[in-house]
Amino acid sequence: MPATGPPPLQARPAGTRAAGKNPPQTGPASPGDPNRPAISQAVIKKRLQSLALLSQKHNCPNIFLNGPENRRYFSGYTPSDPMLVESSGFLLITPKRRILLTDSRYDLAARQEAPLFETVIYQGSLVKTLAETVDLTEGLWFEPRFLTVEKLAELRSVLKIQIQPLPFDPSVLRRVKAPAELALIQKALVITETAVGRLWRALRAGWTEGRAAWFLDQAFRELGAEGSAFETIVASGPQAALPHATPGAKVIQKGEMVVIDCGARYQGYAADITRTRCLGRPTAWQRQIYRVVREAQTRALAALGPDKTGAEVDQVARDWISQAGFGDFFGHGLGHGVGLAVHEGPNLSRLNQEKLPVGAVVTVEPGIYLPGRGGVRLEQMAVVTKGGCQVLNQDVNFYEF
Repeated sequence: MPATGPPPLQARPAGTRAAGKNPPQTGPASPGDPNRPAISQAVIKKRLQSLALLSQKHNCPNIFLNGPENRRYFSGYTPSDPMLVESSGFLLITPKRRILLTDSRYDLAARQEAPLFETVIYQGSLVKTLAETVDLTEGLWFEPRFLTVEKLAELRSVLKIQIQPLPFDPSVLRRVKAPAELALIQKALVITETAVGRLWRALRAGWTEGRAAWFLDQAFRELGAEGSAFETIVASGPQAALPHATPGAKVIQKGEMVVIDCGARYQGYAADITRTRCLGRPTAWQRQIYRVVREAQTRALAALGPDKTGAEVDQVARDWISQAGFGDFFGHGLGHGVGLAVHEGPNLSRLNQEKLPVGAVVTVEPGIYLPGRGGVRLEQMAVVTKGGCQVLNQDVNFYEF
């Protein structure tokens, strides 16, 4: 590599082995061809059966779903929502009927992608069409995180029935990933890591952060992704002290740490990784915080497993960073679930006191952010297994200082 590029990296072992636990494995989660559409109608039917059991348990016979990830998960219907107040469809699930309500723009997509649902096209008012289509005298239960106050007021005004938020979160059923879902996440991750590798080979001092971000977004598409799973982050120098910096016109300089946080989306499923490199030879302080962050990550991965809560895994990384004197500079949670949404349950944070389920895919992403100087964040994806966890990343090369 030229002098302006990052120095070569050496692979580092997977991390400290926790007592009584298997070390985290690395590599694909499951065999098979991830290019083939993997979510069958049989899988979706099982999801609906699980949702029906939750509905019966909580006595909510009529469920109204408009969250885009839950809508896709329970129906197979793929269109996204341009904005919160412009939905591409609503699911109404009752004991006797499954209905997908949408407008004429999505008629064909709904009939093709959601054969387990009746497609009902509304011409004017969604709420009036709903009232004319099905008997809802028993009431209606909705997703409180996705239904606007305006839409709720319209529903209550027209339907004149009991309408209240669901007493459970349907997305809990998305936490444990089926083998087909793991294959799609793995494919999204391979695309992401390939694109990041291309960027590291091309990146030079003098590029803007915006140019580097655009390079990644283009590469995702070229490699077969639907696009970026979220807005790509490229942060260099002092900007790297902002965990969610927005890439722009800042020029990347030689000697700066560069944090890249990105992920491709493949057949609806997201990847999410963060890497930090230095353009040139790292200074002593850069080496120090990188070493602390990497050790915190390897310790957390070694602790990750179904016998731990999200808070306990978070604490492993947080304690190490605090012992090194940087506790005040690691403010966010250690990680989060990834699937159809780039941020979903379960979380690795001080707020999650629940045991982690086998089959959950989570990120492990400690960081240190020094205002005015820069920062380091490193992020791996792992699936919780009976014996601990399996790291999904194939790129496991890090600086070894």
